[in-house]
Amino acid sequence: MLKFDVLIIGSGLAGMTLALHLAERRKVGLITKRDLLEGSSSYAQGGIAAVLDTDDSVQEHIQDTLIAGAGICNEETTRYIVEHSKEAIDWLIALGVPFTKDETHETGYHLTREGGHSHRRIIHAADATGAAVTTTLGQKIKAHPNITLLEDYIAIDLITSAKLGLEGQRVYGAYALAKQADEVVTIAAQHTILASGGAGKVYLYTTNPDTATGDGIAMGWRAGCRVGNMEFIQFHPTCLYHPHSKSFLISEAVRGEGGILRLPDGTRFMPKHDPRAELAPRDVVARAIDFEMKKHGLDCVHLDISYKPASFIKEHFPNIYAHCLELGIDITQQPIPVVPAAHYTCGGLVTDLKGRTDVEGLYAVGEVACTGLHGANRLASNSLLECMVIGKAAAEHILAATGISLPDIPDWDDSQVTDPDEEVVISHNWDELRRAMWDYVGIVRTNKRLERALNRINLLSVEINEYYSHFHVSNDLIELRNLVQTAELIVRSALLRKESRGLHYSRDYPNTLAEGQETVLTPN
Repeated sequence: MLKFDVLIIGSGLAGMTLALHLAERRKVGLITKRDLLEGSSSYAQGGIAAVLDTDDSVQEHIQDTLIAGAGICNEETTRYIVEHSKEAIDWLIALGVPFTKDETHETGYHLTREGGHSHRRIIHAADATGAAVTTTLGQKIKAHPNITLLEDYIAIDLITSAKLGLEGQRVYGAYALAKQADEVVTIAAQHTILASGGAGKVYLYTTNPDTATGDGIAMGWRAGCRVGNMEFIQFHPTCLYHPHSKSFLISEAVRGEGGILRLPDGTRFMPKHDPRAELAPRDVVARAIDFEMKKHGLDCVHLDISYKPASFIKEHFPNIYAHCLELGIDITQQPIPVVPAAHYTCGGLVTDLKGRTDVEGLYAVGEVACTGLHGANRLASNSLLECMVIGKAAAEHILAATGISLPDIPDWDDSQVTDPDEEVVISHNWDELRRAMWDYVGIVRTNKRLERALNRINLLSVEINEYYSHFHVSNDLIELRNLVQTAELIVRSALLRKESRGLHYSRDYPNTLAEGQETVLTPN
């Protein structure tokens, strides 16, 4: 058995922020499914939204967030996070994150603009901000004596008071599969944090890395946490469409810097869908692309920034330029083929401003959580900001808490299971689930499609849970079990919303109700 003061499940920006804020005074265990830097945070291109410019204001950033969130953002949460945005950026700069400089600007840094923002307020490191941030923080984590990094570990389930036959509702750590050794390890902790990211892999096409399988959402739900707003899945409008490139994102900033969306014949189409054209929020742009692709029978549309000077493109988008060039696409000379893809899970485990869930001793921070910041549609570049602000608040709450003595925790019992006879069941169910979600729970929805999806999910769930109870756990089985649970929560939430709002667009209910309500599901 491993014992820590605090167990953090997930190593994106939320998990890293928590680890670094806690480690001076607590023993921290940080588990990650692959290596430290393999997660959605590392792939974030655009940047971090923050009020840094004197022409900008906290109120305007709040207002942009509330508009994008389509009436169901929590205003208290939004204000708290935006008010702490400069402090979060200052912390990263102090740690040595190499943000792109601009000596002519009052801040000394280049600020870009993205869809839905009224000002240039996105601080970035070229077009690879996530990588710059996580690499810098990762070096600090690896060097810290109070942080034990457990790479190639996947959490299976939380250790709850109910599992231990105790009164109350509390979490005491987690069981995790050490993948290299192929053995289940018991990890005990006074405080446990889910920082495991979103659930993009529930869909066939996603910008997310393979690790984004809804693990924390499913584990939290099984432990007794409520989930909120799971129907709001953000589809990024512009994922590179190419057979040899998987899940490569074309940053929002390309449109922010003047990129134009065109049909294959060169016709620009966004102005007829929204007066903000290419600078409309992501849900509007994704639906417009989806509409044009279906109307014209297209496999993709084109994003064109080739009319800008080549030097400008190479300076602002060096990674996108290099990646496309490897595939034979010179973005200084020709447009980029793009399609929408599942990108961000706006809902998640319901938490307060300190990251606390409904279950004592359990916190959720980052994409796994639903703080109320994103509402019905996340404003670009607010997510990394949320990771840091709520991460610090959660760390402060944990540091102020009085310690508890841990109960006796039994080791994982796999005496009643055997090695699986046919792994093909897992791969087949995985494929079937993701196709059903893509076909029936995508950008445009109907009740009939949602009910069809739920029927398939229920059948898959029975099959997967039966398999789980009879055979030794594996990485793929754990992920599939979590994906099918998360898919069910998405569909159930979507069926409850009798309107179209933000990222949820229903043909059966095309109008938006006068008053927006959150969708909250409670475990039985």
